[in-house]
Amino acid sequence: MFFEVALLAYGIDLLFGELPCKHPVIFMGEFISAFERRFYGSSSSPPTEKLITGALLVISLIVITGLISLSLVTLINLLPSVLSILVLAVCASTGLAMNMLHSSVAGILTAEQPKLALSYLVSRDTESMSDEDIYKAALETWAENLSDGVIAPLFYLALFGLPAVAVYKAINTMDSMIGYKTPRYFYFGKTAALLDDVANYIPARLTALLIVLIANDKQRAWQCMKRDGHKLESPNAGYPIAAMAGALGVALGGDAVYHGQLKHKPTLGIAIHAVNRHTLEQALAMKTRINVVVFSLLIIGAVWS
Repeated sequence: MFFEVALLAYGIDLLFGELPCKHPVIFMGEFISAFERRFYGSSSSPPTEKLITGALLVISLIVITGLISLSLVTLINLLPSVLSILVLAVCASTGLAMNMLHSSVAGILTAEQPKLALSYLVSRDTESMSDEDIYKAALETWAENLSDGVIAPLFYLALFGLPAVAVYKAINTMDSMIGYKTPRYFYFGKTAALLDDVANYIPARLTALLIVLIANDKQRAWQCMKRDGHKLESPNAGYPIAAMAGALGVALGGDAVYHGQLKHKPTLGIAIHAVNRHTLEQALAMKTRINVVVFSLLIIGAVWS
């Protein structure tokens, strides 16, 4: 049944995007913020205390999310079979973000203030970016979040059902809010960051392989993924980004400014073409081919399961 739910959920997300209700991730974010305000302590707290407090946050949110989602599934399964699958799919669609991700990145192409539009999508500083920097950051966001927002939740949904998607989104939300190597979050967010690395290990590599599969130059995309995928500090993000860079024949990565500090990062891919507006349009046009492959795999899974 999980594959049927995943198939319907993906279709609902593509057709309707975010549903007109308060998104579950917002509730998760509110819980994280409230927990941090209540239990973080102070910046002078010992590292061990911050580490333990952060781990308790992770355990608390995962347990709460798991219990709520399991209870919800139990109630939904009381409905007639066809209706229960449909309701589960609607709920699961809130964990998918292909529609929102594509429209958000595409919005940079039409935004009156591209730097401002980009600042809502990335954690790096955008004020001093050149046009090339803007398009590079947008490409990297598109590639990396294909894993976080699409492939990873589909992977857990198809294999383990709605509770697994809910727990994955909880982990991913914690990482996005506190998983930074800043003085405030280095210890407090360490457990969330490590768990996010584990949760995304397989999905990130599946996303990279998907990009290779749909690339016009598959050999180049494969070679760049193999050569450069491991180069970033993140054990996962580099793989889809390197595959995307190879597919487009461009160089991504490189130095960027985060929280006012210049961070040196390796270059991924090969600079055959310049990174510009057309490059981003090419990358976004991959959505159709991605949908074909994803729907095909989900249909095969639904038939065989």
